[in-house]
Parts: sequence; C-alpha cells; structure tokens
Amino acid sequence: MFDFVATFSILDKRSGQIGNVQRAYFSLGYFEYARIERPNDRVARELDWQSPHCNMAIGVLPSERKEACVMKRIPGMLAAICLATSMACLTQSPFIGKWEFDSSRSRTPDEMKVQSQGGNKYIFDFGGGAETIVADGTDQPGLQGTLLSAKQEAPDTWIIERKKDGRLMLRATWKLSADGNTLTDYYREFEQDGTTLSLDYVYQRVGGGSGFAADWQSIKETRNTPLWLEVKAYEDDGLAFNTPGQQKPLNVKFDGTERAMDSASDGQGPAVSARKVDEHNVVMTFKNNGKVTLTQEVGLSADLKTLTITLRFVGREKPDVMVYQRQ
Repeated sequence: MFDFVATFSILDKRSGQIGNVQRAYFSLGYFEYARIERPNDRVARELDWQSPHCNMAIGVLPSERKEACVMKRIPGMLAAICLATSMACLTQSPFIGKWEFDSSRSRTPDEMKVQSQGGNKYIFDFGGGAETIVADGTDQPGLQGTLLSAKQEAPDTWIIERKKDGRLMLRATWKLSADGNTLTDYYREFEQDGTTLSLDYVYQRVGGGSGFAADWQSIKETRNTPLWLEVKAYEDDGLAFNTPGQQKPLNVKFDGTERAMDSASDGQGPAVSARKVDEHNVVMTFKNNGKVTLTQEVGLSADLKTLTITLRFVGREKPDVMVYQRQ
C-alpha cells in the first residue's frame, strides 16, 4: 500500500476499527497502500497509493549576452524548451502508469480465532480484539460500537454479520470442509456508496479445536472486486500513488526525509519517508507517533510490466504481497 497508503489508510470493518496507514491497509498499497496503523483484523484493504514523479529537466538560458536583441534569443529559447520537454519524457519514472491488481499472484495472509465457551457461546477474535457472543443469529454488542451476530445455518455453514448505526457493514459465509480442517470464507463488505467488496478466503486449522472453533490461518486469498492503482508524477522528483475510494493520493519524495502525512499533525501522527534503492525499486517507511509501523517495498520487473508491493507490518510474521499488471 502499501497501498500497499492519497492517505495510505486501511479500513478494518470486520473488527469495526478504522485506521490510517502510516496499512494501513496497506497499504502500497499505500502505495495506495500506506493501512497505517493497521488492526490485524480482516481488512477491507483500500490501498491508497501515490505515484512516482518524473524528473523534469529544466533548460537554463544564458543571460550574459545582454547585447543580443530579444528577437535573436527566441530561436534559442524555443530550442531550450524543446530540449527540456524531450529530457522530461526520457527521464519519466518507469513507475508512472495505471496498474491492475492481480489477485492470482498476490498474498494477503489473514488469521482469525474462534473459541468455544460451551453451549452456544463463542469468543471471536478477528485481529482487533476478543468479542464474546452467543451464536443464535441475534445482534449483540461488538467492538467500536458495532453489532456482531453469528448464525448456525447448517452443521457446516455459519453466517457472520456486523452492523453499525442500522447499516449492514459486512456478511461472511463460512463453509467447513467434510474433514473439518479447512474453512472457506465468502466475505462481502458493503460500502456506503452502494458498492460491494468481494473477497474469498481459504483457511487451514492450526492446532486443536473442533467444528468452527479453531485458530484459522489463511492459505489462499482471492479478491473478486477489481482494484486499480494509478501512479503519477509528484512535483519534480516524487511520485503520487492513488486508488479508487482514496480521499487523496500518497505523495512521496525520494530524499529520505520524513514527512507528516497530515499537515495539521504538528509532528505527531502518521509520517512517511521514501528512498530509491535503484531505478526499479523504492522503499517507504511509515511511522505513527515516531514508531515504525510499516515498511513498504515497491519493485518493477525487468520488462516494466509488473509492479510488486511488499508490505511488512511490525508485529506480523508474514508480509502482504500485492502484484499489479501494467495497463
């Protein structure tokens, strides 16, 4: 982001938490991704990215020959302008362009825990904290002022829903395999603009437990909803990363200087710094209140057709790897 961060921010609706990438998520992403104070909950990853800028060559005209008349200078001025324009095109950053997310080559690992408390009571932890409810299909208090429900529709099927202020935020349909070791999650998130985010997850049981109660870790994540990343030039030597739904692009300059992502933060809150490793690889570091929360590596393939964003969140063992194809 990351993503994959206009503001590299991450919306974690499964846990009811909203965080800014600093995933963020994430995010990279931030590239669109920047999620980032990212809850480790199932995230609706709206990676906000900002695009690289081309270095604009500037033609400098000599001013010493004051005896020359204005008319005689015009051809030289035009030549200088043409030269500057040509050099700008030649030195345009290879990151600039429109990119489409390739879900088949990407990985965004997720983990969720379900513990049985006996009877119909369960503790759910989607990464944002524990929530205890009775799995009877009724709305019950969850995190961040939300209502969480779990309905046992069939022995191998559960329906999980989260609501807030009377609005359905998400619905997840869980299907348990015959041997009980694999869980498929058909996750749908409903945005306020009427659009739907569609994600399918396949989890494997880790450790003990029976039925739906287990520590579930994803082995495959499929994004069905298209995701685009647009990278543009920013000022004379930076890049701006943007994705749909992002309030503003993530603007970065590759001088290693740490810059606040919120102009009114007064030195606190999210900040980002960026540097070039080489012409095809850049690294962004996101902080929140002075502490590193995310490192985002953005790399181009040799043929310049594939963009890979690797999001390394502090406190998480596995990185998110988001692959984009040039359009």
